[in-house]
Amino acid sequence: MPDQEFSDAIALLKADHRTVEELFEKFEKASGSSNKKTIADRICTELKIHTTIEEEIFYPAFRGKIEDDTLDEAYVEHDGAKVLVNDIVAGSPEDDFFDAKVKVLSEEIKHHVREEEMRSEGMFAQCRETDVDLVALRDAMLARKQELMQQAKSAGLPPAEPRAVNLQPA
Repeated sequence: MPDQEFSDAIALLKADHRTVEELFEKFEKASGSSNKKTIADRICTELKIHTTIEEEIFYPAFRGKIEDDTLDEAYVEHDGAKVLVNDIVAGSPEDDFFDAKVKVLSEEIKHHVREEEMRSEGMFAQCRETDVDLVALRDAMLARKQELMQQAKSAGLPPAEPRAVNLQPA
């Protein structure tokens, strides 16, 4: 199921990054509770789908091929975002801290994107230096993304599930 719109897996992920950045900008300018909730929910859906395809397909393809620390930090950063995503989805713009949660999520995502896209030493630059077939990876990621988008439309996506951060009290 190739899509020529994205030359490879990294192009697909970068396109997702731009989509979410635009949504955060729209949220910043939005007024009205209903409008803010709609945009926030779309941000959260986009992030759930994006983190899922990265964690199920992209990151595992590079384990042992790029720095483990880079991948480990990405999983932990995703988990921090997932906590906020779940709070935002469960909340309402009338709730205390709703706008602050969206703002902090935006800042966390900007940091994460910068680390992935940084020229020469970023995750994507490291990935390009490997022998992984980025076109085949794109195809697998697109197929999974389409499944998740369909699920989001029909039944909705479940809460984002942290993988690296233990949320249980010690």
